[in-house]
Amino acid sequence: MSISQRHVRYGKYHGTGNDFIVVDADEYVPNRGAFAAHHCDRTDGIDGDERRGADGVLFLALEEKYSPPRVVMTLVQPDGSTAEMCGNGARVAAEWAMARTGASEVMIDTQAGTRHARRVPVADGDDLVAIEMGEPSFAPEVVPLDRDEPLVEGQLEGYAVTGINTGVPHAVVFVDDVDAVDLESDAPPIRHHDVFPEGANVTFAAPRDDGGYDQRTFERGVEGETLSCGTGAVAIAAVAAHLGRCEDDVVTVSPPGGDLRVEVPDDGPAVLYGPVAHEFDGEVPVTPPAAD
Repeated sequence: MSISQRHVRYGKYHGTGNDFIVVDADEYVPNRGAFAAHHCDRTDGIDGDERRGADGVLFLALEEKYSPPRVVMTLVQPDGSTAEMCGNGARVAAEWAMARTGASEVMIDTQAGTRHARRVPVADGDDLVAIEMGEPSFAPEVVPLDRDEPLVEGQLEGYAVTGINTGVPHAVVFVDDVDAVDLESDAPPIRHHDVFPEGANVTFAAPRDDGGYDQRTFERGVEGETLSCGTGAVAIAAVAAHLGRCEDDVVTVSPPGGDLRVEVPDDGPAVLYGPVAHEFDGEVPVTPPAAD
C-alpha cells in the first residue's frame, strides 16, 4: 500500500471550543505541517459535528512507565508552525492520556517545559481538567520584546498593550466591550508589530460586574480568532493581577466557547481549569491530496 493510500486514526477534542485533532505520535505522518494545514482548514478540513477543521493537530506520545504517566505534546498549527505551549491543547492532551491510563494526573512535556495536569471532580457537572501553566513573565527577554524594559500598557496601534509570556507571547489589551473590537482588522498590526520579534497572540479583555473578564483572542499560527485560548485566559488574569485589577486569586475568564478558571498566586505557577470534550474519532489520509 502506498503512503498516499494510508490513513491515520485520530480523535477530535475541544476545550471550551478550542478544538484539536489528536493523533498518536506512533502514527507515521511524513509531513506534519502539510497534514495540519489541510485537515485543520475550516473550509476543506475534517468534517466535524458542528464545523469543519480545527485549531491545530496534537501529536501525542504516551509514556506509561512513569508515575504519573507522561505524554509528550507537539502542537502543529494550521499554518504548519509549531507552538511552544497551548493551555487548552495541554488540557486535551491530559484528558487523552488519563483516559488511556486510568490515571487522575499526568505530566505533559511541552516545548515550554513540563506541566502537571490533573482531573478535578465537579459535583454538579462534568469533571474539569486543571494544568499548571508555569509562571507568567513580563521580562523583555522572555516575552520576547524588542526593547529593554517591560511593555506595560504601552501605546501600540491605538491601544494600551501589555506584553506577557504565558507559555507563548501575548499582547493583552483591556477594553470596555470585547464585542465592539474589530478583531480581524485591529489585531494583526499588533500581532506583527516590531516590538514582538517572534509575533504575539493578541488578547482583548473586558471586565464584568462579577469580577471576571470576557475574552477574545487572535492567535498566531491560526491567524484568526479562536473560540477559546487558554494561554490568553492566563495572560488576562496575570496582567489584571499585575495592574491591581483582581480582587481574588481565582479569576473566571470567558472566551466565546465557555468559561475558564485561572488561578494566579503571588508566588508559583498559574493554574488553568476548564472542561474537555471528546467529540468523535475517525480516519483521514496521511498525505493530503495535491493542490489542483
